[in-house]
Amino acid sequence: MIREQRRENERRRKRKRNILMILGLLVLLVGIGVVLVTQVFTVKKVTVTGNEFYTDDQIRELVLDDDYSWSSLYVYIKYRFLRTEKLPFVDELTVGLNPQHPHELTVEVYEKGILGYLYITSIDQNAYFDKDGFVVETSQEIIPDVPKIEGLACDSVVLYEKLPLENDTSLKNLLSLTQLLQKYGIPAKRISYDEASGEMTVYSEKITILVGNSDNLAQKILRLQYILPQLTGKKGTLHLENWTSETTDIIFAPKKSKKSK
Repeated sequence: MIREQRRENERRRKRKRNILMILGLLVLLVGIGVVLVTQVFTVKKVTVTGNEFYTDDQIRELVLDDDYSWSSLYVYIKYRFLRTEKLPFVDELTVGLNPQHPHELTVEVYEKGILGYLYITSIDQNAYFDKDGFVVETSQEIIPDVPKIEGLACDSVVLYEKLPLENDTSLKNLLSLTQLLQKYGIPAKRISYDEASGEMTVYSEKITILVGNSDNLAQKILRLQYILPQLTGKKGTLHLENWTSETTDIIFAPKKSKKSK
């Protein structure tokens, strides 16, 4: 009886020692984890690629947006496994953690392909559209270097649906023009479209470009990319509306300065 009691006491002491060892190991592992997270996985560098509409600093601010974003491991897990709020004008945003340099994060931005926007009075917002004429974003924000489209009748829009223009030809011509401007890197602040005549006008810096209708549109914009650099710093109107393969003259009419009294 006494022996059995001694054996039971010994077993209890062993279990207690084992429990204490396990608890001590857990505390040690937690301590190591805390040291790793606070000392190793701290954000010191964020490299951003693929962004045009947003600056690098804006993307960093958007990614590191809460009290725990000092930890590179937390930020990686947050964007890798958890649902995060989508950013305007961004299709997808991926965050990577450099295994060799755990202080460093890489952010790859996949922005929506925006060609222009219309102001929609009924919602007091701008409707941004892509190369196929689909509305990809509505926002009161104005993106630099994205042309505003004027002259089209559009009272309402539905996100991710085509611009509801009554005249399909107007949309086709508008998309052709904006795609060509983007292709040749021609800056445009505004584009005016006359639905009655189909004539288009591009406002680029201080130059007003009368494009005319969609006839010979590709050839007109091709020539425009070579002409505009020669007009840097000048004000006036460039006449492309009458250009054809037979009538190749392109006239620039400088804006007359006001005479001082």
